[in-house]
Amino acid sequence: MIHTSHLFPILDQKLIELLRSLKEEDWAKPTLAKLWTVKDIAAHLLDTNIRTLATRDNYFTRPDREIHSYQDLVAYLNHLNAVWVAAAKRISPKVLTDFLEITGKQHAASITALDLTATAPVPVAWAGEQTSKMWFHVAREYTEKWHHQQQIRDAVGIQGIMTRELFFPCIDTFMCGLPHTYRNTTASVGTVIQIIINTEIGGNWFLAYNGNNWDLTKDPQPNPTALISIPPDIAWKLFSKGITAAEAKQHVSFAGDAKLAEVVLNLLAVMA
Repeated sequence: MIHTSHLFPILDQKLIELLRSLKEEDWAKPTLAKLWTVKDIAAHLLDTNIRTLATRDNYFTRPDREIHSYQDLVAYLNHLNAVWVAAAKRISPKVLTDFLEITGKQHAASITALDLTATAPVPVAWAGEQTSKMWFHVAREYTEKWHHQQQIRDAVGIQGIMTRELFFPCIDTFMCGLPHTYRNTTASVGTVIQIIINTEIGGNWFLAYNGNNWDLTKDPQPNPTALISIPPDIAWKLFSKGITAAEAKQHVSFAGDAKLAEVVLNLLAVMA
């Protein structure tokens, strides 16, 4: 279990402090989220709070289309996001920040009240799960808040959440998608891939092939067949679709079977 519930108030407070420090021109700056500006990402974070609170209240909006596949779901979510961000252009940065502060506190309280061992209302689809535990759902929500705030910070040049306390739970959750990423990759039984997110805010993960699928662990495994080392600032951008695998590869180092380790670069821990 990856524990993130206690981090939401900390992350939210850092977001509010960041937004209140921005200059008028900062809100219009482009971000790694491609079509979204800083203000658009802030609006999306508000939508995240509001949708979670709607779920808390047992209020659900039925999709306006049939969903038969992962790509159908992605298209639907992209539509919801685009409609919200377009409407939020009418909201001033000050009011947007005030709304984020108010809803953020309610959002964090609702997260704290959850039974983390229960079944989540929706599975973590990017990890290939059909059902998920609540702790994983909450951790996934944490990664959303973390990487979108970091996109804003990256755009305006103000750091503050690339710390062990706040970054590691995000990257640890991202790594849960690795077995699904390797689902079509076979190897000899006992093959081990070591994934390193370097510096003190990162860590080590190991994928071991058991003959049918890949098992993820942070327990050290002897004699890895392949090793890949990725800088933290490259890892979060890559796994959240901020940069391509080709762009990331210029900053990554390999040892052993590089072709096998390179599959890690295909990990996508967002709905896209």
